[in-house]
Amino acid sequence: MKKVISSISMILCISLVGCAQEVVTTNEESIEETETIETKETMENTVDGEHVITVDGTEETYSNIEVYKTGEADGDEADFYGENSAIFTTNKGTLNLANATITTNGTHANAIFSYGEGSVVNVSDSTIETSGNCSGGIMTTGGGTMNASNLTIHTTGNSSAAIRSDRGGGIVTVDGGSYVTDGKGSPVIYSTADITVNDASLTSTSSQGIVVEGKNSVTLNNVELVASNISKNSDKSDYYQAVMIYQSMSGDADEGLASFTMNGGNLTNQNGDIFFVNNTVAEIKLNNATITNESDGVFLRAMAAGWGNEGSNGGQVTLQATNQTINGDMIIDEVSNLNLYLNEASTFTGSINSNNEGGKVYVELDTDSKWVLTEDSYITSLTCAKDSIDLNGHKLYVNGEEYIEGNEMVGEKIEVTINSSNGQGMGPGKPEGGTPPDKPDGNGPQGGTPPEKPNH
Repeated sequence: MKKVISSISMILCISLVGCAQEVVTTNEESIEETETIETKETMENTVDGEHVITVDGTEETYSNIEVYKTGEADGDEADFYGENSAIFTTNKGTLNLANATITTNGTHANAIFSYGEGSVVNVSDSTIETSGNCSGGIMTTGGGTMNASNLTIHTTGNSSAAIRSDRGGGIVTVDGGSYVTDGKGSPVIYSTADITVNDASLTSTSSQGIVVEGKNSVTLNNVELVASNISKNSDKSDYYQAVMIYQSMSGDADEGLASFTMNGGNLTNQNGDIFFVNNTVAEIKLNNATITNESDGVFLRAMAAGWGNEGSNGGQVTLQATNQTINGDMIIDEVSNLNLYLNEASTFTGSINSNNEGGKVYVELDTDSKWVLTEDSYITSLTCAKDSIDLNGHKLYVNGEEYIEGNEMVGEKIEVTINSSNGQGMGPGKPEGGTPPDKPDGNGPQGGTPPEKPNH
């Protein structure tokens, strides 16, 4: 079934009817120009838990519509299964949506929701505004697919990411557009999925810019990201940051390697640290991105916080920098570790664990890259050419021994482990694979409340 709702046009038409021999003459100056008037069809639903549009196992196409959704919902039914979302696609359905204006005003009123493997949303050239708490712009769970291009999304509620996912994740691709969040606990992107954003503008005014949870990823290609994390949605960490990579142990994300990649573009942090990694194994890849910290926070902080098991809930980080400039210090606490690779004329200006406390750190520089120290630094292992390290009047200690400037060194990387026994991954009661169970029939009782999360 394919359903099309298109614009209503009023067009003045002039037809000439007569025999072939008839000659009709007109005065061109006397014919007024006609005007095409387009009116968007309005669609609305105000009932708690219901949708304005549901695509269930079919392919449907909508264009030039205005969608309004009010009504309330709460808990897992909304976050995992799409209850109360304005537009909902499920059961391997496909939605094609263009030139839409979508407005929601209600708790757990996500704008566009794709749930389940094989369910696909293709949305373009549309505007989304949500004002209630827990109300994302585009939302993907249970293995769904979301393809978005040239959207303008603005969310103002708490826990309302513009690009949002939850248990079971999926694949999200965003091309172009503008994405702004204003609420507490509302990053522009909250990823429990594989999310790629190309050539877009991302702005958070209260929360982190990006959050990656568990075995999931965010890739930014030529993106402008401005993050101003000035409010906290949890008391489990003392720090503010632009990019947070962690494992909440709530069951919403598989354990495993979390990934953040930035190719080109600009990241501007207006408060706190650039990167924070906690209770997970993480890989950060930076390739010729311009990264600016407008506050006094550090570039990278890997350390224990309120998630995971005490004593084993730090961050295990591999940071790959390619043709990259890094300015700022790095702090790796005693239950965390870092493998730092500087390649293809990368430059790192800063210190590592300047207080001589912390976990294992390996630094490797190729022959074209350089580390310029800004304070004394303490690491475990080092691979470098003779001209790679500029002590800049400070001291570098490698496994307790002072490094002599101009020496070549060959060291060994830090081995990282991924398992559930160290607190990095599965929490109590987590379902295997992180995929939500089949949506229950009827309105039975909701599941239990998961452990606290900072953003959603």
